[in-house]
Amino acid sequence: MTAMLEARNLSVSYGKLTAVKDVSFAVEEGKIATIIGPNGAGKTTLLKALIGQLPSVGTITYGGADFGKTEVEARVERGVVLVPETRELFTDMVVADNLLLGAYVHRRKAAQVKEDFDRVYELFPRLRERRAQLAGTLSGGERQMLALGRALMGRPRLLMLDEPSLGLAPLIVREIFRIIAKLGEEGVTMLLVEQNARAALETADYGYVLESGELVHQGQASDLMRDPKVMATYLGRSAS
Repeated sequence: MTAMLEARNLSVSYGKLTAVKDVSFAVEEGKIATIIGPNGAGKTTLLKALIGQLPSVGTITYGGADFGKTEVEARVERGVVLVPETRELFTDMVVADNLLLGAYVHRRKAAQVKEDFDRVYELFPRLRERRAQLAGTLSGGERQMLALGRALMGRPRLLMLDEPSLGLAPLIVREIFRIIAKLGEEGVTMLLVEQNARAALETADYGYVLESGELVHQGQASDLMRDPKVMATYLGRSAS
């Protein structure tokens, strides 16, 4: 398979503190890769470096071309879209207008934008019901759906998700991961950062374990689900 995104010896620092240390990994085209690890491991920092919000040392390639010095806006225009854990919605705007903002990344005809709206509303029927409602009045689960929907309006080639299950009820978490799995089946390339290791590994094709800013383990997601250390540390059960 071809790597759509590849990082080699990537490090990210906040002053004298190195939050991500010499990390190398790849996201294959048409696959879901996940990065799991405890809170404070550097997962969000890594995503911010990949989207260009934080400076980094090392190499980032996207589609085989150097991506390390590319501005954030240009990365988005080239199809890399990040859904942050904070969701960053425009709370004083209605749902439909939040979605429309996602389509502004590329100039499209009205008919194409309507197709994108129809696709998002098919994936998230609740957003259709709430399309005239202010985003700030939505529930936590609905806000996550809106953040995902807005990202999809940009027709991403690589969709990066930062803690999509954060703060959500178990029933909503299952629905969000059902949608992520469906997008994966449709061939959307994704990099999923999650503390919910079980849901992430059940959904992803390949996984990486990040601890204290360093990659300590990697493998097929199904293999990591059976790895004794991963089982004991992240899945809440022993190998026995």
